[in-house]
Amino acid sequence: MAKAEREINAKPRKRSVYESVKLQFEKAADLMNFDPNIRKILSQTQNEIIVHFPVKMDNGKIEMFTGYRVQHNNVLGPYKGGLRFHPDVDIDEVRALATWMTWKSAIADIPFGGAKGGIQIDPSKYSIAELERISRRFAFALGNNIGPEYDIPAPDVNTNAQIMAWILDTYLSMVPANERQRCIHVVTGKPIESGGSLGREKATGQGVVYCIEEWAKDKNFDLSKATYIVQGFGNVGSWAAKLLKPKGSKLIAVHDVTGAIMNENGIDPDDLAAYVKKNGGVKGYHNSKPIDFETFIAMNADIFIPAALENQITDETAPLLNVKLVAEGANGPTTPEGDIILNKRGIDFIPDILCNAGGVIVSYFEWLQNKRSEYWELEEVDCKLRKKIVPAYKKVRDTAREFNTDWRTAAYIVALRRLEKVYQERGIFP
Repeated sequence: MAKAEREINAKPRKRSVYESVKLQFEKAADLMNFDPNIRKILSQTQNEIIVHFPVKMDNGKIEMFTGYRVQHNNVLGPYKGGLRFHPDVDIDEVRALATWMTWKSAIADIPFGGAKGGIQIDPSKYSIAELERISRRFAFALGNNIGPEYDIPAPDVNTNAQIMAWILDTYLSMVPANERQRCIHVVTGKPIESGGSLGREKATGQGVVYCIEEWAKDKNFDLSKATYIVQGFGNVGSWAAKLLKPKGSKLIAVHDVTGAIMNENGIDPDDLAAYVKKNGGVKGYHNSKPIDFETFIAMNADIFIPAALENQITDETAPLLNVKLVAEGANGPTTPEGDIILNKRGIDFIPDILCNAGGVIVSYFEWLQNKRSEYWELEEVDCKLRKKIVPAYKKVRDTAREFNTDWRTAAYIVALRRLEKVYQERGIFP
């Protein structure tokens, strides 16, 4: 048994998200006999930027904020990854997220590398005007560390198209006037009117549903009779639920930061999404009854879509799951110990670096449209997304069979094979 696998199988302990990412990487690298020199390169991030910047609040006082941008690897193309605003953001989490983005782009076969960033902030405590100033000042502090052909941010947890528009406008103010029209693609996930792409808002949820559809085909499973539960009802969770609705699948329970609800007769995803947008969470939703987290996680359903934060399916919660499939809409929802339990219990899972890749794929489409001065209709975007994510799903499935391993390790092997080939072809300078 290789060192990484021994560590994973050891007595469970609390480890950081980045430690988990490295263990998953090492496990796949051991299994595929990965080139040891390239292994050294990919085991480290390339650049880590930490900025501290002042912002004037509405009351006239100055507050200091800390922001991060980690660039993991760019051998396949420009760094790419979201920006999140959350009180738990730290350098370790951002390292993990940036690394996942490298694997995700490689699996999706798009010409991007991996990056991630964010600000350690609870956005609910600030006014819209304050959030605008914070976003703009963060973009200014990052300066040349982002750029349309170098590092392209996008929305993530607690950020959205409006914040991307503010960052875009700030960046454009820092480049010469005659260059501005050629820099629109410095961020993706923008409002449509500011150069965004149709389908980008729902892209991650759409990718999740495309993957679930492929799993259902493989298993000869009828989605029109499926029940499912969702953790997190923000952009990813709500869109996945709304897109499963016309297929006849029934949403029976939801958990988010405000609490958990259930209705065995079904919850209307569109109505719940409108309620959450107005009230900030699922708590109090009229067509449901409140439940505790333990009841939610143990719900008898066919599919579980974790679409919240990291480390939700652990050695403590994985034994409670009562589902056939876990479709990871969030980044890193399952710990290495959780993986072991899911595998032992025969619960299928579609790993995050495949399942939620729809977001970066459609970000790539937006980037292309901006570069080419094109505008694609929604049907074209959805069609192109399906053509990217379905082959990626099949490649991971076939690799799992080839190596007789779990799907997460197979997904890593798919990504590492592509990166290994590029490094071997190009060599290492000097």
